[in-house]
Amino acid sequence: MGGATTLLPVVSKTFCSNSQTVLMIRKRPRNINGGGFVVMNTNQHIVFAVDGCGVLGVSGECMIRDGDGNSLLVIRRKGGVLQALSFNDQWRGYLMEYELPSKLVFSLHEQKSRIMMNSSTTRIYIEPKKNKSWDFEVRGSFLERACIIRDRRGNVVAEVGKKDMMASKEFYVVVVQPSYDQAFVVAVIAILDYINGESTRC
Repeated sequence: MGGATTLLPVVSKTFCSNSQTVLMIRKRPRNINGGGFVVMNTNQHIVFAVDGCGVLGVSGECMIRDGDGNSLLVIRRKGGVLQALSFNDQWRGYLMEYELPSKLVFSLHEQKSRIMMNSSTTRIYIEPKKNKSWDFEVRGSFLERACIIRDRRGNVVAEVGKKDMMASKEFYVVVVQPSYDQAFVVAVIAILDYINGESTRC
């Protein structure tokens, strides 16, 4: 018998599984539900929901909720003069406690200039940073629904893709590997959605 899988939580071990998990993402229409998207399991039960600018009324911000509607994470794009002069856009994910942002748990850095982009420009740092190196990165094209999130060792954490004829930019699948935090993966997807001008953006 094999040993127990080591869970790797970012948000909470509650959202880590010992087995591979398939999440189905369905975008909500901006003109009806204010945009954002819902995340379902293979039984078509909603396990996460993401509210963006159309619901929150705030540009550069997303809210990750669990299947019961409880706030888990708020994601904010960093602003200010120094950020405006930076080569990278930076996003920060904060745990929610009593409906208020509390602990910073990760930051995502995306290069602003398309000229400077290479195959691995979106990098994620778990906070607090234990070193200057990144912890995760995004490779591939989110717009084409063909990208992966992988860790620094090259292990695939999650894969975004089209798994059947019904898949589209409005409905697609994310496969999360065992032990990794599904809420964290959904948060990264929410940022990629916003960066690419999709359902979470006004």
